Amino acid sequence: MSDRDSFGAFLVGFFVGGITGAVVSLLLAPQSGDETRTVIKEKAIELKDKTATTAEEVYHKAEKVAVDASGKTKTFIKSTAEKAAETIKKKPVVLEGDKAE
Repeated sequence: MSDRDSFGAFLVGFFVGGITGAVVSLLLAPQSGDETRTVIKEKAIELKDKTATTAEEVYHKAEKVAVDASGKTKTFIKSTAEKAAETIKKKPVVLEGDKAE
């Protein structure tokens, strides 16, 4: 879990650093206001596309994790039901043994 948390923090830091760097470079660039607005617009579109791609990747990974968890849960339930059935089969034998004493 710690690896996931640190990766998430890295990812957030990466995006914040990238956005900060882009804004600073745009503000300090020697170009006209129209050119700067055009560049900002292009960068915003680029960032929107990257965000959509990242969100889609995260969705697919989350979907895979959910399917894996569902499979493990079904396996656990089946195993537990089998053990319960075995216990139920053994229980009458134990009760009969107690009565025989």
